[in-house]
Amino acid sequence: NHFKGVIIGLSGGIDSALTLAIAHDALGPGSVMTVMMPSQFTASMSLDDAATQAQELKVSHEIIPIDASVKALSKSLPGELGTQGIVQENLQARVRSNILMALSNARGVMLLSTSNKSELAVGYSTLYGDLSGGFCALKDVYKTQVYALARYRNTRSRVIPERVIERAPSAELRADQKDDDTLPPYDQLDAILKAHIEQGLSAQTIIDQGHNSDIVHDVLAMLYRSEYKRRQGPPGTKVSSKAFGRDRRFPMTSAFCGR
Repeated sequence: NHFKGVIIGLSGGIDSALTLAIAHDALGPGSVMTVMMPSQFTASMSLDDAATQAQELKVSHEIIPIDASVKALSKSLPGELGTQGIVQENLQARVRSNILMALSNARGVMLLSTSNKSELAVGYSTLYGDLSGGFCALKDVYKTQVYALARYRNTRSRVIPERVIERAPSAELRADQKDDDTLPPYDQLDAILKAHIEQGLSAQTIIDQGHNSDIVHDVLAMLYRSEYKRRQGPPGTKVSSKAFGRDRRFPMTSAFCGR
């Protein structure tokens, strides 16, 4: 599509780290740009690990803090809306997207989304925030597979800091945030999603296999509620038997599914 290269929001987390490694291997270091956009919730290890990986792969790397922009947007909202938790979290993601898209426009490079299939499945993502991009390399890759691929890539040459692989995953949009505050552990989540999406098993069949009933119903409810988000996300690779998009088409409104 005549882009000169790609740009990635490098967070210090596993998804952006693997996306960077893939982009580097596919396009070469001269065609990849990375931007770390820290907020007050960004851990110092995230800054350090992002810089370490960018340096190891010899790709360009910039740091653009977002706190001032988030505060300005918060103040522009009426009343106390700007102080609400979910509003603050999503403002951060959307400010980052605005910065990345501005750089994309200015430099003629395509933004790569770093979302994975697990997050896309349950809507653990922000519309017009981390869902933004021209292509998503991990769109059909579950979170447990992200870890496996990162470990595999490091057997070829160690380019993803070990701490990125070992630390508990976090969106870092609020203090002490962890993914499992909101979601089941990824090994459980991915097993339920694979059983339903790829194998076509019903909720009851998945429960009969030994999964907790409440967790199964909650996961499948999130899956169906999030269809409208997936319709607005970028295209990406297909590596499974049933990827989101043409392989699996459902109405954007699925109130008939319960919960």
